[in-house]
Amino acid sequence: MADEPRRQSLARGLRNVDERVTKAAESAGRDPALITTVVVTKTWPATDLRLLHELGVRDFGENRCHEGAGKAAELAGLDLTWHFIGQIQSNKATKVARYADVVHSVDSVRVAHRLSSGAQQRAGVVNCFIQVNLDPEGTRERRGGLSSDAIDEVADTIETATGLRLVGVMGVAPLGADPAPSYRRLADVSRRLVERHPGARAVSAGMSADVEEAIFAGATHVRVGSAVLGERPPLR
Repeated sequence: MADEPRRQSLARGLRNVDERVTKAAESAGRDPALITTVVVTKTWPATDLRLLHELGVRDFGENRCHEGAGKAAELAGLDLTWHFIGQIQSNKATKVARYADVVHSVDSVRVAHRLSSGAQQRAGVVNCFIQVNLDPEGTRERRGGLSSDAIDEVADTIETATGLRLVGVMGVAPLGADPAPSYRRLADVSRRLVERHPGARAVSAGMSADVEEAIFAGATHVRVGSAVLGERPPLR
C-alpha cells in the first residue's frame, strides 16, 4: 500500500507519545487513562487524519478556522472530536463553533458570546477552556490569553451562555523558558477557578517538547503535533 510507510511513521510517533504520557503520569501518581492527547494536525492533509483515526486517534487539534472546518466536513463520517487550539478572532468565533467540539482559547466575553451563537446554530455544545497568558510582563511576543486576575468575567459568561460548557483553563509556556514554573502557575489558576466553578477541572497544557512538565503540573489535556506527525509542511 502506498500509504504504509506513512502509517508506520505515525504509529511510531503515537507509541512514543503514549509512552511519554504514561511514564510522566505514573511518575506523578496519576492515571494515564485520564489524560487526553490531542494530536495537532494543522497544515497536514486529511489523509493523515484518516490514518491516525485507523490507529485509534479520536481527538484532533486545528488552529485555522477555514482549514479545520474543511477537514471536519471531509471527515464527517468518522467519530472525531475537533479541538480548536489557536488564538481565536472574535469575527471567526461563530464559524469555529459550527464545527469545533472543544475550544481551548477563549479569551474574552465577546468571543464567548459569538461561540454561543455558533453553538446554537449547530444545535450543539462547545466545551470551552479559558486561555491564561503565561508570558512574563513586558514580553514582546505574547502567546495570547487573559491575565490570571481577569478570567472571572469570562468564566461567568461561559457558564451562563447557551450552548457553551466551561471545562477549565489552557496555557502555552513562554518561548525559550523553562515551562515548569509557568505550568505550576496555570495549576494555581485552575484551583482558583474550580473554587467558583467546580466543574471546570480540566487543564490544557503541554506540547511535543514539554509533555512531561505539563503532566507533572496537572495537565488533563496535552497537545502534540510534531512528536507524532514530524516536521510541519510549509503553510499555504
